[in-house]
Amino acid sequence: MKRINILLSIFAITLLSSCEERKDEIASADEPVQVILSDINQNGTSGFISVSGKTEALNSANISTRMMGYVTYLNVKIGQKVNKGQNLVSINNSDLQAKKFQVEASVEQASVTYNNAKKDFERYQSLFKQNSATQKEFDDINMKYEIAKAAKEGALQMRNEVMAQFNYSDVTAPFSGVITNTFVKEGDLATPGMPLISIEGESVMQVLAMIPESDISFIKNNMEVRIFLKSLNKELYGKVTELSTSSKNTGGQYPVKITFDKPDKDILSGMIVNIRFPVTKQQQLKASPEILLVDQKALVVHGQLTGVYTVGHNNVAILRWLRIGEKLGDQVEVLSGLSADEKYILSADGKLFNGVKITYK
Repeated sequence: MKRINILLSIFAITLLSSCEERKDEIASADEPVQVILSDINQNGTSGFISVSGKTEALNSANISTRMMGYVTYLNVKIGQKVNKGQNLVSINNSDLQAKKFQVEASVEQASVTYNNAKKDFERYQSLFKQNSATQKEFDDINMKYEIAKAAKEGALQMRNEVMAQFNYSDVTAPFSGVITNTFVKEGDLATPGMPLISIEGESVMQVLAMIPESDISFIKNNMEVRIFLKSLNKELYGKVTELSTSSKNTGGQYPVKITFDKPDKDILSGMIVNIRFPVTKQQQLKASPEILLVDQKALVVHGQLTGVYTVGHNNVAILRWLRIGEKLGDQVEVLSGLSADEKYILSADGKLFNGVKITYK
């Protein structure tokens, strides 16, 4: 019974609070709110095609090894700067050491056999010229000499192969840069082709963007573009340096790479950017005939819903829910929910809600 009384009390308090809020809202509805209206920007008046992209290092690599073995030393950490040729990972090479001793012994044995065969060949060659050895004896000695020479060359090449494997037991940096990821730790088993370290060059950054089919015909190599980095609040300039003519492996999107006109140390790999490709009004109308844009500061967000306030009958505010598309600088594309001939409330001096009376500045 006591618990029921507590619940009833809570319900009564909540009801009274909501009633008070409703009274405040009704009271405020009698006081007009001054607002500023704005027209909907439409049909490519922005003069550009805008797509999203991502920054990446011009030089980047996932480093692996050709040999199998346990990682004995991991010599770098994420974020560490490294120089070209610096040791990154060391892999246990005890098996290679054993093979090295074996091939060294094989080379020594083949060298001794070759030297003896060479002496016999030279001796029999002299005897054959003096008619002191038969043709068959000379041919037999010559064959043994050639076999010994081939065996020695084979042993030397086997040693070269083993020594080359040692280069993969000490993994080094292919270029100067920053370690962006490590995929192993000491004691892990490294296998051929498995990534060990990810490294990116830090000096030069570029932008990778995916262009839809409807816009790719307007993008050209060496085109000057504007690049907006929201996280840094910077607008930079760049140039299209790579333009793919196939979308077979990219889901119908065409990869385009853009280099910055000037390096900027604040730009990090993986930053999201907005790229603006300049086009004529006629081109943009052809590419996107129904572009509607509203100012981002007018948006009202409730959870997963986004909308703007518009003007209803008798000069009251009406909240209209929208389906929005890409962000274009300070504006956002409206896919549905508004028509081109409507106005929306850009800003207000008071609190806006459905049904509140408004006046215009």
